[in-house]
Amino acid sequence: MRRTFRHALHKTSILSGFRKSVLVGAAALALAASSTGAVLAAGTLRIGMTASDIPLTTGQTDQGGEGQRFMGYTVYDSLIEWDLSRSDKPSSLVPGLALSWTVDNADKTKWTFKLRDGVKFHDGSAFNADAVVWNLDKLLKQDAPQFDKRQAAQGKSRMPAVASYKAIDPLTLEVTTKTPDATLPYQMSWILMSSPANWEAQGKSWDAVAQKPSGTGPWKIENGFTPRERVELTPNKDYWNGKRVPKLDKLVLIPLPEPNTRVAALRSGQVDWIEAPAPDSVASLKDAGFTIVTNSYPHNWTWHFSRVEGSPWNDIRVRKAANLAVDRDGLNELLGGLSIPAQGFMPPGHQWFGNPTFKLSYNIEEAKKLMAEAGYGPDKRIKTKVIISSSGSGQMLPLAMNEYIQQTLAEIGIDIEYEVADWNTVINIWRAGAKDPSAKGATAINYSYFIQDPFTGLIRHLQCNLAPPAGTNWGYYCDPEMDALFDKVRNTFDPAEQDKVLQQIHEKYVNEALFLMVTHDVNPRAMSSKVKGFVQAQNWFQDFSAISMDP
Repeated sequence: MRRTFRHALHKTSILSGFRKSVLVGAAALALAASSTGAVLAAGTLRIGMTASDIPLTTGQTDQGGEGQRFMGYTVYDSLIEWDLSRSDKPSSLVPGLALSWTVDNADKTKWTFKLRDGVKFHDGSAFNADAVVWNLDKLLKQDAPQFDKRQAAQGKSRMPAVASYKAIDPLTLEVTTKTPDATLPYQMSWILMSSPANWEAQGKSWDAVAQKPSGTGPWKIENGFTPRERVELTPNKDYWNGKRVPKLDKLVLIPLPEPNTRVAALRSGQVDWIEAPAPDSVASLKDAGFTIVTNSYPHNWTWHFSRVEGSPWNDIRVRKAANLAVDRDGLNELLGGLSIPAQGFMPPGHQWFGNPTFKLSYNIEEAKKLMAEAGYGPDKRIKTKVIISSSGSGQMLPLAMNEYIQQTLAEIGIDIEYEVADWNTVINIWRAGAKDPSAKGATAINYSYFIQDPFTGLIRHLQCNLAPPAGTNWGYYCDPEMDALFDKVRNTFDPAEQDKVLQQIHEKYVNEALFLMVTHDVNPRAMSSKVKGFVQAQNWFQDFSAISMDP
């Protein structure tokens, strides 16, 4: 029988995090109301983000995928980017600052990138191969003068394949990987280029650069920003891609981490667009003339299990029992239908889904049977801690959703205590790993994953040698059989054949219940009817260049 969700959040730890997020949202909303003024330029778009702070502005962003969306692919460019121009098909990689990239047929570890000529940073300095080397050094070489620990924390784990790199000439870059790795183009799509000349001009201080950043992207930050309150982006009229010169006069980003605060800001006209509206507000927002935009995209919402000694999730029967105790259809009702109930780590119908034999049904009796086989019952319950966020990019409604799961897991003998933190803190705990003191003994972390490419979507979570600090295998999972499949992906350069290997990997993910696989988001956004020209790509990232505002 389907559970009826109790809307009152009764757990002290959850309420504490919730209240903090409300206070942050209220403060940001107050500032938005006071600082935007009564009259706005006709082309100003104000967006209420789910983040609790302005994403890092120096190049590699923090605040998860939302940071990359709003502060990454706006102010900066990468060598390889995503085609965000269409909503009717999944995005593919396209040339960015690199016109082309090829792997050497005789040596699959050597890649050549041909760079785009004539590109300028916002400060007027030239983009070239030396600038790429400088940017890679700032993430990978701790003895480089420009090395930045904050940016390295965001970017280093994105490109573990890279062994070395060098400028061949001003418009040619050579990258050598540690072993053959067909996923390198996906890895490089995360790495954003900031201006070496600007860093010099700002006294070689990344703190100074933060207030006066310089990328090559379609947007610029000319007047700094106010932490936790707002940042204004203006068009780069000299952007190298004329089709993506922004139509807006200004793009204003306002952190509003609490869903109801975002909805109130939209209703009152203090913002024009909000990320992730509260599901129970969608119908009334539509009735009030607001537009609700959704689309499928490569995302999942999971608990990433710890596999360190003593974790209850080391027992496959417990992992399967937990997955069978999640009422995904009930959660979809809670979310107002704004989700796709999980059938695996990948969404149903995905080209990497394969044919897993373990089915993610809602079956409490089977879950109890598995728990009994594992030695648990009414007199021997599992008591464990899970790290969750109060809000955040892709986190949907983490407080309400996790309370729902907490209640159903209790029915099968798993008692969950939550450790609530803001999203950026959760990201830092995730990067540090389950063994780090910051995890406070938690055996799972609630994390929404970008699953758009083989490395970011699958490999980085479970490869043995990518456990922290080398990578983001948070739970220290290690299985030679899985590693062999990962190696096979890297050595399979034919896309169709690579898909077959990825299907085997996904089948193993599901059949061994390696995560608590809950749902897939549909990326809902609510906006004023004045917002025109937005195309919601099937992607975690979006292009704001084509948007205009009716007066």
